[in-house]
Amino acid sequence: MSDSNHYQTLDVHPHATTLEIKQAYRRLAKRFHPDSNSPTADPEKIIQVNAAYEVLSNPERRRSYDQKRHYFQHSLEHQNRQQRTADAQRHYQHHRQKGKKTDAQLGQWLQQIYQPVNYWISHILEPLEAQLDELSADPFDDELMAEFEAYLEECGDHLHQAQRLFHSQPNPATVASAAANLYYCLNQLGDGIEELKLFTLNYDDYHLHTGQELFRIASHLLWEAKDTVKDFW
Repeated sequence: MSDSNHYQTLDVHPHATTLEIKQAYRRLAKRFHPDSNSPTADPEKIIQVNAAYEVLSNPERRRSYDQKRHYFQHSLEHQNRQQRTADAQRHYQHHRQKGKKTDAQLGQWLQQIYQPVNYWISHILEPLEAQLDELSADPFDDELMAEFEAYLEECGDHLHQAQRLFHSQPNPATVASAAANLYYCLNQLGDGIEELKLFTLNYDDYHLHTGQELFRIASHLLWEAKDTVKDFW
């Protein structure tokens, strides 16, 4: 998809009405049209404005454009997450090659890193269902939404604590798989919290469902980490 953004070109919100789009077009046409004798006349700019209006003024073209734009944006997000995953895999492959760590180092990592990180992650994941049950009574109730936002702020604090601790020391090679799962888990939680925060801003169920799915993936990754380290206790 082209890098041009028709909404930015017309300086309107993506949810602008047909009337707002038409008014924006007229304002810009007066400013940039070569025949306007205006000091701001700009032939290149008016071409961009005309192209944007041609798409956004037609309901079918606008719907198709919005769908492509939505797909393009989420494709970029997906690519970014894939890149983080690839970076994490390379990171932990590097640590696996460092050889076997001593039992003392393993015990230290489990007690000082794994257990506290697991604690913080659990305090993010476990309250979500109850929080959503409360909010579902009336998502437009200011007090209920404020409570949900406070929960998300706590999640952000817990995530920061977990990430800071996780990166404070390298993991032993023997638990590289568990460490990788924790790393992916923290990434998914970060993305999930951001999606849920977007929901509180625009009430778009897409962000709510995406956030829930990311939390579900994080929960599964945490379970895999637990299953990996259970033989080391």
